[in-house]
Amino acid sequence: MIDFASGLQWWHWWIAAAILGIVEALMPGAVAIWFAAAAAVVGALLLVVPIGWQLQLLLFGALSLSALAAWRYWKREHPETSEQPRLNQRSAQYIGEVCVLSEPIVQGSGKARVGDGFWKVRGPDLPAGTAVRVTAVEGVVLIVEPA
Repeated sequence: MIDFASGLQWWHWWIAAAILGIVEALMPGAVAIWFAAAAAVVGALLLVVPIGWQLQLLLFGALSLSALAAWRYWKREHPETSEQPRLNQRSAQYIGEVCVLSEPIVQGSGKARVGDGFWKVRGPDLPAGTAVRVTAVEGVVLIVEPA
């Protein structure tokens, strides 16, 4: 047990930072890492300047919340972008592609060869062999129109 009368030591904060780092590694979400960083800063500051435990706790709280707020602001201003935004959305990757009907579209439903497989398609009635363009996706059905 920590005796608050003698104060928290620098190594207490570094142990807390290590534990919080482990928590972040086990439950990722970019939250605990900011608390770990704040604990490490307070520990490093205690190596230079003696500070009472009350001020240490206040400093830890202020640094933690400031770091978390700064991270959230930065993430909002710099959203993640991808060169392949439709990765793992196979059907959505076909939007804009031209394919050939393998079965005619009758009463709005048919099949087309797309890529290396056959997909159900929906669109206007068209004969087999017609070139169509994929315009949208609804579940596993491609919405097509004549190309």
